[in-house]
Amino acid sequence: MADHFHLAEQLARLAADQHDFAEFFRAPSGSLSLTVARWPAGTIDDQQPHTEDEIYYVSAGRAVLTVGDERGDVGPGSVVFVAAGVEHRFSDIVEDLVTLVFWSPARQVSAR
Repeated sequence: MADHFHLAEQLARLAADQHDFAEFFRAPSGSLSLTVARWPAGTIDDQQPHTEDEIYYVSAGRAVLTVGDERGDVGPGSVVFVAAGVEHRFSDIVEDLVTLVFWSPARQVSAR
């Protein structure tokens, strides 16, 4: 049987009043992992560049995403690729932002 997930169930695991994220899938091969992340409106994204490539799928909310020196508005349905090692962060989070993040290879596990 294939693994299957419901985004709402994954979001229910996250804190609603602060930035939070949780991994919910890791491919046995280590080639891919998935996390869900939330940034409430008005919060600050202080993430640092990662060692993995990422694809963000925005399922809810509105913000600006800066990748390197490029800025763009993101909202529901936005899909953005961020290469490993590239500075990136969300800003001007005007509506609670919810993203599904695809990591390749699987995200390195570290303390938050």
